[in-house]
Amino acid sequence: MKLYSDEALADILDTKLFHLIGATADRLGQECYVVGGYVRDIFLERPSSDIDVVTVGSGIRLAEELRQALGPGAHLTVFRSFGTAQVKWHGQEVEFVGARKESYSHDSRKPHVEDGTLEDDQNRRDFTINAMAICLNRQRFGQLVDPFNGIRDLKDGIIATPLEPDLTFSDDPLRMMRCVRFATQLQFQIEEETFAALTRMADRINIVSGERIEVEMNKIMLAAHPSIGLELMQRCGLLQIILPELSALDIVEQHNGRAHKNNFYHTLEVVENVASAQSSESKAMASDGADLNAQSESQPSVLNTQLYLRWAALLHDVGKTKSKRWDPQAGWTFHNHNIIGAKMVPIVFRRLKLPMGAEMRYVQKLVDLHMRPIVIADEEVTDSAVRRLMSDAGDDIDDLMTLCEADITSKNEGRKKLFLENFRMVREKLTDLKEKDYKRMLQPVIDGNEIMQMFGLKPSREVGLLKQTLKDAVLDNLVPNEREPLMQLLMEKARDMGLKTKN
Repeated sequence: MKLYSDEALADILDTKLFHLIGATADRLGQECYVVGGYVRDIFLERPSSDIDVVTVGSGIRLAEELRQALGPGAHLTVFRSFGTAQVKWHGQEVEFVGARKESYSHDSRKPHVEDGTLEDDQNRRDFTINAMAICLNRQRFGQLVDPFNGIRDLKDGIIATPLEPDLTFSDDPLRMMRCVRFATQLQFQIEEETFAALTRMADRINIVSGERIEVEMNKIMLAAHPSIGLELMQRCGLLQIILPELSALDIVEQHNGRAHKNNFYHTLEVVENVASAQSSESKAMASDGADLNAQSESQPSVLNTQLYLRWAALLHDVGKTKSKRWDPQAGWTFHNHNIIGAKMVPIVFRRLKLPMGAEMRYVQKLVDLHMRPIVIADEEVTDSAVRRLMSDAGDDIDDLMTLCEADITSKNEGRKKLFLENFRMVREKLTDLKEKDYKRMLQPVIDGNEIMQMFGLKPSREVGLLKQTLKDAVLDNLVPNEREPLMQLLMEKARDMGLKTKN
């Protein structure tokens, strides 16, 4: 971070927009301050597009007067039920609110709000690093107001609350998630008493809506090192409430002196490995001039792919708790944990209010398939096995391979090296098959509709068996994907099943 004098802050804020805000407030006789994350990010030397302005008086009136002063290019949106307003001007967005003080009842997340002073407004802020304000009025332009020494906490890398943390978290329990999120994004330490309050108050997160929790969870997941936040949530008890399926993996059982690994910390390693791989890919794309937020009609944005691949990594082993068994010969086993985990994905997404459409199906598919490349890599890497994997994974094959490579966290360097080398061979075969356009050839030229018409069948088990016979033959390269040899194979299989054509 960088320390700035009030004079230096005045220079940083020396723009037409900030001066007009201050001049408008002066004309109305209102104190006016830029606050919160925008101020924090000035000292952290980070770009920030969110400008929050607090005024002692009506924030809506100040926004309305500012729009007039800015002229035709400014756009005003008023949220009267919240007492806030937003002004957009030349690509900049400014949120206005009147200074206020809040109080909460124990069983509600909706505050009782009344007008207040700047001090009242700073008291209700979540953390000291977000409670700093810079005056925009002409006579005090650039003056920092920092009653809780947020500058010191920024310098020391500390997340702490302005008031007693129990009160801060009780008033708005989502602040507990925000505490973890800021510690994760900024890689700061949570102050000791603040963390103790997280542990004491964790149960209060139950009154927060799933939609609000989802926003904070996704921000944690998209951080450079999401495992920081996930471990903090586990330590303070939030994870047991929000994601009990993941928290339950934090156990090591022994039998006859043989213990399995801690699957919770293994999962954190996998998430970190995925994040690292994505970071490397993003840097490579940026160096090539690629737009990391580009979208197309058929593919989600890179950002969304990053997010939900991390969710797949987070949930890839959640089925292990239910599938864990002790086998006297094999030791601890987790048979079919991928299948069990895939069935758990919709339950988790629904509870956390995550999207139940393509995003959920993407995560579910990767959880279901994440053992397949490992099985291939543990044996001979055959064209047939890779073709089947391509067919089942479809367009998500590269993401599946990234997840599976991230899943190799063995401390046995020899075994780890062997797996990663075999994965390299799998990727080479994938590239080779893509170049030969096998994607087009994986579906037999004779489809289910033609089979039903040919044999007078309705959708049924028989149709599925005939289709699978043709698909297996193509995938195993037993016959070319051409009509004549496939028709011959179809007729042979139909005769074996006692089926006859309509003619």
